[in-house]
Amino acid sequence: MQDLLNTDIWNGTTLGDVLTLEFLVALLGNAVAAVLILLVGLTLARWVRRRIKGIAVRRASLDPALFGFLGDLAWYAIIAFTVLFVLNTFGVRTTSVVALIGAAGLAIGLALQGTLSNVAAGVMLIFFRPIKIGDFVVVNGVMGSVKDISLNYTEIADLQNVQYIVPNSEVWGNTIQNYSAYQQRRVQWTFGVGYGANLAKAERVILDTIMADPRALKEPEPFIQVTTLNDSSVDFTVRVWCANDDAWGFQTDMTRRVKEALDGAGVPIPFPTRTLVVDNPEELRAAAE
Repeated sequence: MQDLLNTDIWNGTTLGDVLTLEFLVALLGNAVAAVLILLVGLTLARWVRRRIKGIAVRRASLDPALFGFLGDLAWYAIIAFTVLFVLNTFGVRTTSVVALIGAAGLAIGLALQGTLSNVAAGVMLIFFRPIKIGDFVVVNGVMGSVKDISLNYTEIADLQNVQYIVPNSEVWGNTIQNYSAYQQRRVQWTFGVGYGANLAKAERVILDTIMADPRALKEPEPFIQVTTLNDSSVDFTVRVWCANDDAWGFQTDMTRRVKEALDGAGVPIPFPTRTLVVDNPEELRAAAE
């Protein structure tokens, strides 16, 4: 308040001169100038933010979350300078105002440490981009598509299109599984056949069925081997490369087609069986009767 009283408007003005025409004209002129500066600042801030965000819209290779963050940052910076110019118009010493804002910011920062940790993690996510909008991920136990990355939280929609809001500190501080990171994926199946099956025939039927699908890539070379001898089955592990976008449908389709192909080729598919050994079958037959 003392700074305001010491401005050019008030200096040399007595209480009796406060309502003089000259003073009111000066005050009105400063008010009009402040309003014009404020309008120009708001218009410029909106225009700059829109232009920065539009860069990512025009170029698909750029991350919209990053440019959205840069646009918001530019908006806040322009608004801050605009407020300082408005105060300076009225002759307020902005150095003391900046010092006051800094002290208030320190107090608020200490009170909101948890929120600021989310903001810091959000900045790291936006700049280092371990995940992007549209990626299919598993984050902190949540599986789904990334819908938005803000400074405070990451929005994920799961397979049932249920919204999950994950704090950025829990995203950045945990292991991230990103299924969309690479252009190709290696799909894996496990198929079991009976112990009496011809393993060479079963291997040929399984591999021919999968590789006949146009989504299967010939290179890198597919993998198929007997990996487990279970109680009632011999298990084949199969790994085949495909395009990332085809992985889910390819995996589910081949599970059914391989089963049908094994049935058609007469390869037995096992199911759990138990052998009951009876020491005295006559007593068991008499009890049953």
